[in-house]
Amino acid sequence: MISFFVFCFVLKKSSDIINQVKNQTTIYCGVDPTAPSLHLGNLLTLIGLLHFNVRGHRTIALIGGATGSIGDPSGRNTERQPLSFSTIENNVTAIDNQIRKIFINGKKYASRRGFKIEDELDNVMILNNMEWLQKMSALELLNDIGRYARVGTMMAKDSVNIRFLASVSLSSMSNSGGSDQWGNITAGIDLIHKKRDDSTKTTPDNLEITDHTNAFGITIPLLLTSTGEKFGKSAGNAIWLDDRMTSPYEFYQYFMKVADADVEKYLRMFTILSMEEIDQIVKTHMKSPEERHGQEKLASEITEFVHGVAGLQKAQLATKVLFGDSLENIRGHDLIEAFSHDSQRLTSIHRNEIVNRTIDRVAVAAGACKSRNEANKLIKVGGLYLNNQRVIEPQYKVIEDDLLDGVVCVIRTGKSNYHLIQVIE
Repeated sequence: MISFFVFCFVLKKSSDIINQVKNQTTIYCGVDPTAPSLHLGNLLTLIGLLHFNVRGHRTIALIGGATGSIGDPSGRNTERQPLSFSTIENNVTAIDNQIRKIFINGKKYASRRGFKIEDELDNVMILNNMEWLQKMSALELLNDIGRYARVGTMMAKDSVNIRFLASVSLSSMSNSGGSDQWGNITAGIDLIHKKRDDSTKTTPDNLEITDHTNAFGITIPLLLTSTGEKFGKSAGNAIWLDDRMTSPYEFYQYFMKVADADVEKYLRMFTILSMEEIDQIVKTHMKSPEERHGQEKLASEITEFVHGVAGLQKAQLATKVLFGDSLENIRGHDLIEAFSHDSQRLTSIHRNEIVNRTIDRVAVAAGACKSRNEANKLIKVGGLYLNNQRVIEPQYKVIEDDLLDGVVCVIRTGKSNYHLIQVIE
């Protein structure tokens, strides 16, 4: 479960939270900096924060610089391999920048869908708990927090008890979560209320105290496919939010390939479209599922949210190129930009190694074929393409006109093996 804490001010019931702007709510959700990028599972929490933020509430994205350096919040009974402090600091910086970018793109995305947005980072705070926890001594922790904790309550939690029996270290026991997020939330709410009650008891008579620091918890189900598989970096199928780790094209294509059974669920989870809009998309999709209308809308919405309009355009351009469409009206520089982070497909080669060279040599230079012999065999069976046009002459030489805008050409072998050559001087 993914968890949120919501601190509500004079709020009558939790179902009113998301629409109460005059009674502004503060909501936070945290992530641990165990990698230099967040992944698709983390995106759910950010979208949850965005839903509150675009309705006028204060949102806090909390990076666990301190908690990420100890323990394992995933609920495992084995310990996480510790990261160096320099690695954690680098990850914190990268994730901080990433969250800022996602909120800027996300609020622009929301603005284009009818929400009134004045400032992309208005009511958004990005904090690192290392800033205050590293200053807290053990005595302060025990006095300020420890006296409210009950050992019996902790041991009643399965996640704590299992790890205790597994002889997990003290540092890991200090930070639990993952499958027991609900237990962590309720423990946090209990702590807040106990500290509030104590503050009320010790308040001087001349200071007025009102019951305004209520806390609520919200959880989002784990992100699963229709086959029950869990998303996330430890599951072997991570989709990163950093475009250098997962390109906008790969990100877009991931959602283009989702099963029909997942389309409606993902539209509800990953977009801020209204229920009526989603219902209409699903209805249109179900009339002709083979046209993948639902997947295209889903992929476009999420890619725009994470990577902005420019990122979506790159993904759509790359899709057009890599699915065999004509390159006649495509600008070469746009093509290079669309694949700028795709080192597996885009290769830079000097002009004199491409122009006036036979196509078999060029195919080898691009990495599309292992040898000239392999390239010539492909040409004979019609399996080698230049700029999505089949090559039929083994001795064909690449000329300047084959370079889009004089800077790039596309080699394809078979149906889906693409290599782009950026020509450099």
